Amino acid sequence: MASQEVPKTCKVILADTIAKKMLAEVKETLAKVQANPNASKPTLAAFLANDDPAAAQYAEWSKKTCEENGFNFDLHKIQKESLEEAIVEANNDPAVDGIIVYYPIWVGNQQQDRYIQETVALSKDVEGLCHTHLFNMYHNVRFLDPPHNLKKSILPCTPLAIVKALEHLQIYNPILAYGNRLYGKTITVINRSEVNGRPLAALLANDGATVYSVDITGVQLFTRGSGIRAPRHQVLDKEGWGLKDVLPLSDVVIGGVPTEKFKVPTELLREGVVCINFSSYRNFDGPAVKEKASIYVPSIGKVTIAVLLRNLVRLIANRPRPEGTSDDAEKARNEAFKDD
Repeated sequence: MASQEVPKTCKVILADTIAKKMLAEVKETLAKVQANPNASKPTLAAFLANDDPAAAQYAEWSKKTCEENGFNFDLHKIQKESLEEAIVEANNDPAVDGIIVYYPIWVGNQQQDRYIQETVALSKDVEGLCHTHLFNMYHNVRFLDPPHNLKKSILPCTPLAIVKALEHLQIYNPILAYGNRLYGKTITVINRSEVNGRPLAALLANDGATVYSVDITGVQLFTRGSGIRAPRHQVLDKEGWGLKDVLPLSDVVIGGVPTEKFKVPTELLREGVVCINFSSYRNFDGPAVKEKASIYVPSIGKVTIAVLLRNLVRLIANRPRPEGTSDDAEKARNEAFKDD
């Protein structure tokens, strides 16, 4: 009797699979929020002021996805010296519903980029990078209007995209209470940038995970504290720790290192790990990681764009009730993506 080959256990999940489901939800929610088949298409104004090929590719994908799903995408390729004035103009333009800026702009000068993030109006900050949204995220405050709690705060696109991917992969445990659904999970995030890695570590820790945040400066531990009683994450420096210490402990490993030179050491990964790559480069050795991981997500870009449109619909839903809005449309506005 011929022996049967043992099937490979690694499941490769493409970003497109996750994004399609989210985009269907976005279109459905937008239709309910607008409640008018003749309503104008929402407009996303995008500002590209760098020469980063990854940013240009992201802009192209965003344009394609917007146009396929009933949104206008208005791309401005602009000199960085003119960027602030252009953003202020978009802030004041009633035809613009949301604003995205592609970072980094001033390489090596995060302070100038931070200033631009604060220039975008709160009501049009589709990336969730202005201080109010970031403060809420780090302090685990989910609404802009307590105690009414009808206007959801905006979360940064790539970190939220990874959260949505983890939900799709059923890493989040729906049996547990909302906000604690990563309790018992250990996750390593390799990247601690202010735009992606640090917000992601905070989001995961606020949902109950033990998170090791790894960067060139070392390892930090993000947790909710003993018994997940703390309302927001806590951070502890792990002196002398590195990938060799955290990877063997991790149920999930998330790579976001922006260089083709870096590869996660496959030999340090535990059997059955879930691996997700959100860098524009492959942080994992694909063939090797498939021999070790149970699930591998090689990229997340299309999910990030779906989240971008999701955030745009949420911004529209957060606005004051327009005159003539039906009760059904107002209810839809208040309930838009309420599970986040």
